[in-house]
Amino acid sequence: MDLRFVLDPELTPALREQLVDLWVDATNAGGAVGFVAPVTAAEVQPVAERTFADVTDGPDRLLVGYAGERPVAVLVLADNRFHLKNHWGILKRVMVHPDTQGRGYGLDLMREAARRAPELGWSALHVTLRGGQGLEKFYGRLGYREVGRLPAALRVGPGDDRDEVLMWLDLADAAA
Repeated sequence: MDLRFVLDPELTPALREQLVDLWVDATNAGGAVGFVAPVTAAEVQPVAERTFADVTDGPDRLLVGYAGERPVAVLVLADNRFHLKNHWGILKRVMVHPDTQGRGYGLDLMREAARRAPELGWSALHVTLRGGQGLEKFYGRLGYREVGRLPAALRVGPGDDRDEVLMWLDLADAAA
């Protein structure tokens, strides 16, 4: 089943709840989206509401991929909030529901973000990821290249510090 993408869907109470549930499920399946498993909806909710406020009040944008009527893939197209960086954007909270893994939805989501980025005036995309999960290969397949690494910057547990990896996609290079 192909995904149907919506940029800036109306953040109804029902959609907010579905996105929080997706966030919880993705985290608890091992996803690196700002939390460490196990996590509950009550823990995710305050962060989600701040994220939603940055979308509804601006300047961030929300991209949701639907399988039928169910949201199964999501990311935030985040503004840099600094005028010298208006020409590129940040992808945050990139997640796909764990029960849809292996269907190419993550690739589709990232390709849709790259397709939409020029509409926002962006010529490049940046994403950070938690080291130690093999995500560099996933993003590398999409043309992202590692441009930096902050050693042991993310403390996911006692004695478990992970690198924060900075990835970059020049959209002109990706189109070539």
